[in-house]
Amino acid sequence: MRRKIASFLYLLSLVGTIGVSLAVLSLLVWVFWRGFNALDSQLFFGSTAPLLAILGQAAVFNGIFPAIVGTFWLVILSLLLAIAPGIGCGIYLSFYASPSQKWFLNAMVDILAGIPSVIMGLFGFLSILWLKNHFLPNANSCLLLAACCLALLVLPTLIATTKEALLSVPNDLILNASALGLKKGAILWHFLLPEARNGILSGAILALGRVAEDTAVVMFVGAVANAGLPNGLWGKFESLSFYIYYNSQNYQTQLELQNAMGASLVLLLLCGFLLLLGAFLKGISKRGLRVFKS
Repeated sequence: MRRKIASFLYLLSLVGTIGVSLAVLSLLVWVFWRGFNALDSQLFFGSTAPLLAILGQAAVFNGIFPAIVGTFWLVILSLLLAIAPGIGCGIYLSFYASPSQKWFLNAMVDILAGIPSVIMGLFGFLSILWLKNHFLPNANSCLLLAACCLALLVLPTLIATTKEALLSVPNDLILNASALGLKKGAILWHFLLPEARNGILSGAILALGRVAEDTAVVMFVGAVANAGLPNGLWGKFESLSFYIYYNSQNYQTQLELQNAMGASLVLLLLCGFLLLLGAFLKGISKRGLRVFKS
């Protein structure tokens, strides 16, 4: 009986693995097939000269270059806002918090992780309306507001990966360091964080991908079609995810739909590049850790 159950579980896991792999490969092939033909200078810069667009000397109205730049700044700002509190909360949960504090904080993190991105976007939009009506008459949706909402959205990912990375460090390491008379801060800085930094880095890479692909938040809090290059933290901006949504829902010609597919491929390649960058940084981190230990 046990052998039959084990065989069934093996077969189930094999079928699930094959099914997921086929689904992902089908999606990748479909996006590449539909979007590859659209990859040209017209997609990126429209009718504007590429050099003039890159230098900011001419506006781009029919290309995705402003959306790429807007996505880049959105990712950078969101991570700058989220990394410190996310990693800090993960450290506190795994190393300093009492059992009651862990219960409360874990519940808050789970609630935050369960909030849909569209609700987060609506929260940011209503926050701007409240500020506009009570304190800041000139307040409006902008790049900074979108980055703040996305930072809240990816906080649970950073907190969870940091906590799990620190908890995965062998407890013997902590006991030996404590036996040597080291304080908690020294143990954390010199032993735990170096051991857990690969896991923390993985969480940051996951957060990068979530920020780059989210659409619901930027729809509410600042993304505008044909907004051009971001005009500071308080200005409107474009993003690749919003460009894909807008053009696929409102296309008038097949060319506009083809451009949306090309932008989808660009966003997919961008996320793939971030994953490769994360793997590269993790490799450097592992080599540096081996050198440190030796």
